[in-house]
Amino acid sequence: MGQTALQTKERFYLVDGIRGLALVNMVLFHLLFDVFVIYGFDPGWAGRLPVRVWERFICCTFILISGMAWHWGKRHNLKRGLLLNLYGLAITLVTWIAVPQQAVWCGILTFLGCAVLLMIPLDRLFCRVPPLAGVLVSLAALLVFWPVNRGWLGIGNWQLWPVPQALYQIRPLVLLGFPFEGFSSSDYFSLLPWFFLFCAGYFLEPLLRWDKFQTVGRVRIPILTKIGQKSIWIYLVHQPVCMLLCMAFLEPGSPLYLLG
Repeated sequence: MGQTALQTKERFYLVDGIRGLALVNMVLFHLLFDVFVIYGFDPGWAGRLPVRVWERFICCTFILISGMAWHWGKRHNLKRGLLLNLYGLAITLVTWIAVPQQAVWCGILTFLGCAVLLMIPLDRLFCRVPPLAGVLVSLAALLVFWPVNRGWLGIGNWQLWPVPQALYQIRPLVLLGFPFEGFSSSDYFSLLPWFFLFCAGYFLEPLLRWDKFQTVGRVRIPILTKIGQKSIWIYLVHQPVCMLLCMAFLEPGSPLYLLG
């Protein structure tokens, strides 16, 4: 892609700031989810359109930026991918034991770990693709593969090609994007279609190195940039903290419980 060694080491702090903003939104979202859904104050909250749009915006921001950040830690991506999968497995075990009705199978960390690892061999091919073309093709593939979890490929309700139903009967293929009948997860991100959004981020990063974006990309957003650079640790601890807050204020005998 015509990058020098120095360029590869450079980092766009504005992107970290945007990730930090997404992380703050995610913490707030999960706190409200615990209050409304798990504690039953408004069980239908998560299904409302504004809430679903908010959730998708948060997740899409994380995945897109993770694809961009793949370039920033090339030497450590194998370790990072394995650790993300390990963290994802830990979250699966904890949620399965603590709140089995809201267990996380193939969640965002598992997806990101698999995506980081998958990009390692693909990088040799993708680095030869013009970045703008890569972004456009990735987004087009994301659009076409968007309904794959529901059994077909297409655009919206326009079905271009039905996916063989036999794929949805092989349980390990849940990770790839073919959930079996009765599968349920409170956080589900399969490789298809989401890997294409990760790829879009991968191809987008070199475009940000154009001279016109250099100055803007170096902007640091107070607090949010630092938060964005520590996102994995905040992600791992935020949900237990949210649950502890709910237990402290919403359990029988707590101040808010008595007030209600």
